[in-house]
Amino acid sequence: MKLDIIGINGSSTGRSIDLPDAIFGVEPNEHAVYLAVKQYLANQRQGTHKAKEKGEITGSTRKLKRQKGTGTARAGSIKSPVFRGGGRVFGPRPRSYGIKLNKKVKRLARMSALSDLASKGQIKVIEDFTFEAPKTSEFVTILKNLECNGKAVLVTGDADNILYLSGRNIPKTKVISASDLNTYQVMNAGTLLISEGAVEKIVASLS
Repeated sequence: MKLDIIGINGSSTGRSIDLPDAIFGVEPNEHAVYLAVKQYLANQRQGTHKAKEKGEITGSTRKLKRQKGTGTARAGSIKSPVFRGGGRVFGPRPRSYGIKLNKKVKRLARMSALSDLASKGQIKVIEDFTFEAPKTSEFVTILKNLECNGKAVLVTGDADNILYLSGRNIPKTKVISASDLNTYQVMNAGTLLISEGAVEKIVASLS
């Protein structure tokens, strides 16, 4: 698959790049994509939730009332879950929600996601660029020139902090390096902008 390399002004540079069909032209595997997205979202959960159980509540251990003759249920502790302010039964505890996924499945999921966007014409290869200092207004101008009306994800060859700072305040826009690209971000992108330098790294990581 050949794509024209687009300049940041929105016009063609007159050059083209070959995207290998082994990565950008495979038959999408929906289940692999589902598993990869599920893993990504699960790993975002902190799992720091905690509720106090009966043994962790601060309170007196005095028996509230005599065992018999009150006409009500017996009660031995104010910390019982049946009373207001008592411990919680089987409450949440800190845990990890992380899911393990085979490398081959993750690789297949990324190729499936890239191939799906490529078949829909939602991938654009642009020339490498950067700013001398963070400039959000210039970044917005570039997105308009490239006709990115929805969610846009810019993939750079290496981590570029200046570009990241330029785009972090723009709604529905993300700037990530090729090494950090994952299936969820690809599937969540309306337009995937890949710089020339990032194409080589994506191909190298998935080959």
